[in-house]
Amino acid sequence: MTTATVSRWDRFRESFVWYSFKRDKVAIASFVVLLLMVLAAVFAPLLAPTDPYDLAQINIMNSELPPAGLAGSDPAFPLGTDAQGRDLLSTILYGTRVSLMIGFGAVLLQSVLGILFGLLAGYLGGKVDAVLMRIADVQLSFSTLMVAIIVGAVFKASFGNLMFGEIAIYMLIFIIGVAEWPQIARTVRASVLAEKKKEYVDAAKVMGFSTPRIMFRHILPNTLSPIFVIATVQIANAIISEAALSFLGLGMPETQPSLGSLIKSGFDYIQSGSWWITLLPGLVLVVLVLVINLLGDWLRDVMNPRLYKG
Repeated sequence: MTTATVSRWDRFRESFVWYSFKRDKVAIASFVVLLLMVLAAVFAPLLAPTDPYDLAQINIMNSELPPAGLAGSDPAFPLGTDAQGRDLLSTILYGTRVSLMIGFGAVLLQSVLGILFGLLAGYLGGKVDAVLMRIADVQLSFSTLMVAIIVGAVFKASFGNLMFGEIAIYMLIFIIGVAEWPQIARTVRASVLAEKKKEYVDAAKVMGFSTPRIMFRHILPNTLSPIFVIATVQIANAIISEAALSFLGLGMPETQPSLGSLIKSGFDYIQSGSWWITLLPGLVLVVLVLVINLLGDWLRDVMNPRLYKG
């Protein structure tokens, strides 16, 4: 087992992916920033000075305190507090974790649906292909945000604000994931149409392998490169969609902070001078989306060497 692990690591170090990564300073910096943000979000309960979910640790008298260095600040709250008196550093750490969970969860769901439908449409063809791609075309004619707003509003009206708040994170993963699967499905379908004409697929048919085995064991591994690129970009899109929905009141409630709900909660206080409640979570959101998109651009170039300029 050790020998196999070492050999895999050696092969990775000699690969074009590792070579290009070492030479791309933007990719390295983006990866380091993203890694630090993910680790900070994962270990939020250990790093956060307070628990924003614990009402016993929140004092309304501490509301709207400015960040350290400004007049009226409190050293106990280095990034200030929000309108409810919650420590902004703690809510940003917990909010980043919620946003990342929604982003990765939504992309995982849309990848499963997109890969499944793309494989079926590309390999089986005929009526299966026609039906699945027409469904994808219809869904692509609507913007993701429009679909999410309609579905979110229906669920919120059906279950009420209290029930919706308890299942909001799962609903956002479901809504964003289902709304975005056609893009991955169309990409997988195009790759499958090219792969199924190759000799190894004909050899697998001659050997009597079943259709599911040929699709998932032989064709799918050869179509993963573009999926990785799309999934990386879609994580950023999912995080932005969550923030937009939360800002519109159809996402995470203010009692369960996400980056979007934090921006919304402080929007009404900008004119009163409490700019940090919206600005600081907004900056974190911008940096998070930026580094993910930069990594996606690098990965796109690596997966298509003709575009690589390193």
